[in-house]
Formats: sequence, C-alpha cells, structure tokens
Amino acid sequence: MDHAGGIRYILDRLENELPDHLYYHGLHHTLDVLEATERIASSLDLKDNEFNLLMVAAAYHDCGFIYGHENHEERGCEVARETLPKHGFDDASIEQICKMIMATKVPQNPTGTLSDVLCDADLDYLGRDDFKPIATSLFNELKHLGIVTDEKAWNRIQLGFLSQHKYHTDYGRKLRQPEKEKHIEELASIVKQYDD
Repeated sequence: MDHAGGIRYILDRLENELPDHLYYHGLHHTLDVLEATERIASSLDLKDNEFNLLMVAAAYHDCGFIYGHENHEERGCEVARETLPKHGFDDASIEQICKMIMATKVPQNPTGTLSDVLCDADLDYLGRDDFKPIATSLFNELKHLGIVTDEKAWNRIQLGFLSQHKYHTDYGRKLRQPEKEKHIEELASIVKQYDD
C-alpha cells in the first residue's frame, strides 16, 4: 500500500478542485487535521499500519466537498473506494478508512480508537487559541451557502455545538477541553446579551 502516494493524490485534488467559497473546508483545513491527527496519534501506541490508514483517512475525510456540501462524507468514501485501489489498498483497508470518515459526520459517532483520533483531530480547533479566526471562516462559508444568515444565529449555533461536543481521546480531554470550556463561557455571555 502506497500511503504517501494516496495522500499526495488527494491533496493535489483538494488544491485544484475545491470551490473557492470553502473558507473553512479548504485544503488548509485538511492539512490542519493531518497535523492534529499525527499529534494525537503520537500520544497513543498505534501499529504502523493503523497510523498509516488513519493518516489516509484524515487526508480524505473532507474530499467529498469537491462535489458539494451535502453528504460529503459519503462522497468522500466514494472517492476513496474509486481511487485508493490504484495505490495498492485492499477492500478491507478502504472500508476501515471509510468507517473513520463516516465517524466524523456530525453528530460524531466514532467506533474505535482510530475513529476517536480522527474525530478529535477534525474538531481540534474547538479547544485551541486560534478558535475565533477558524470559527469565523466557518461562519463565512455557511453564510455563503445560505445555511446561517447573521452573527446572532451563528453564535447561538456555536454555543449549542460546543456545549454538546465531546472529545473522545485522552489527548482531547486533557489538552483541548479546558480551552474549549473558556470558548463556551465566552459564547454564553455573548448570547446572554442578545436576550437581555
């Protein structure tokens, strides 16, 4: 299995084929998730093959956005099934990758260590100090798509999302949850002003 080749292939496609209005789900997001995946995975005792499959899943997890916003996880799995055999991946490995991709669908539903890592890497920014600019990029993308209309609605959505979100790895719980709590408090006080 040519893991590096599979990753290079999809990163090239993301760079060239993603629509410009994806202010959040652009190539930069996938690169961020790859970095976070590697960071979280290094805190665990994974076998080489598990680590490699996880990195491929991270590279492919949002490639469905090439075809649009709707059901992008399913579309990403279609791309994986179509292209990864050319890089020497067998059906069992591809299905494992697709299972990880599908786990990132909100509300997240990881079913094992590898999916736990990818889910936490995908939303790593919720507990980081660059949360605000990244959240703003998501707001701009959703506004472009007509999913949210104004900042008040967006802040309410964000508060609800962050409040129900859970990290699945020890890494996420120890190193991201405390900062996420601060973002929740901040959003709660902003939203409270709307109602006063």
